[in-house]
Amino acid sequence: MFITFEGMEGCGKSTQVNKLVEHFIRLGHDVLQTLEPGGSKLGQDLRRILLDPKNSDLASTSELFLYLADRAQHLATTIRPALENGRLIICDRFADSTIVYQGYGRGLDIKVLHQFNEVAVQGHWPDLTILLDVDPRVGLGRALNRNKRQQVADTQGRFEAEHLAFHTRVRDGYLSWAALNRKRFAVIDGSQDPDTVFSNILCVLEERGFV
Repeated sequence: MFITFEGMEGCGKSTQVNKLVEHFIRLGHDVLQTLEPGGSKLGQDLRRILLDPKNSDLASTSELFLYLADRAQHLATTIRPALENGRLIICDRFADSTIVYQGYGRGLDIKVLHQFNEVAVQGHWPDLTILLDVDPRVGLGRALNRNKRQQVADTQGRFEAEHLAFHTRVRDGYLSWAALNRKRFAVIDGSQDPDTVFSNILCVLEERGFV
């Protein structure tokens, strides 16, 4: 089973990923928790580059190919071996992030992005993608407060530094992309308290036969 979480900054992905991992471990599953960018040794280096605010001049196409390199290595060294060993994978971001951020957000061609992602993932699309939807102002406010609290704004705040218009395009893009892939996506209101959000996630998993 391969489950991914998507959403804009501050939507609550990390919190819900941790909750779901703990839930499946309690049920006796062998769970791999991973993320993008950074889910491989090479990816950890790429993550530092991609999230560093000092790289604000990174060209959209350069950004794209760094994400694709991260994904291809992540698949080869982490995801595919885990799938072959029958593990349950829960991933914080995957290929949909590139389509939404670089496509709807940056304005690159959606069809081309999907084709590039097909090469990177080699057919290993998630069984279920959970989109946590929040108003861009709410999500961005949460993310900025989190970065300040964790003292990572200077090293991991490149996307949080984007204008509200960019985050609005990302939010709208996620909803549009989810509508086009409704069989795989489940959209959940991420503005509610974490326990309510998690309860709704469990309901989706039960409805779709994942638990």
